[in-house]
Amino acid sequence: MYLTKKTYIGNQYRKPEERVTVVMPENQTNVVFSVKQPIKNERISEITESVGYWRKANQIHKWFVDNVQGGTDDCGEYEVTEEQLQHLLNDCKAVKANKELAEEKLPTQSGFFFGGTEYDEYYMNDIDDTIKIIEDLFAEKGDEKYLSGDIYYNSSW
Repeated sequence: MYLTKKTYIGNQYRKPEERVTVVMPENQTNVVFSVKQPIKNERISEITESVGYWRKANQIHKWFVDNVQGGTDDCGEYEVTEEQLQHLLNDCKAVKANKELAEEKLPTQSGFFFGGTEYDEYYMNDIDDTIKIIEDLFAEKGDEKYLSGDIYYNSSW
């Protein structure tokens, strides 16, 4: 289960002097891959960042299916609005403050590869992780009114 942020660059449509330059340092010790062919700035259309990851957090997946995907659970990629993220954050905080709201606000869902359906410590860990993911994302806004980039959710089973 993935939350990504895509920032449109559109260099292929810009004049050379207006293109955004994306720099990938060559000699970083923490780089665990190598790029055999150079990435050409003039061809960069967007940058995708991984901003959230869950594993078998079925209550979170169910929330996205119900509130973002229109009830369709097809492992597709769906855009998530800031308002939807705020709604999920509010639901998570409500459950964290009062675990008795869990079944109403963020019910579990059984299924293939979906993990446990108990409202236990693992369930609450997923709630805590989700709060952190969304709060960290919103903290990036700083004083800006909106997040830069577009947010997407997708799952893969």
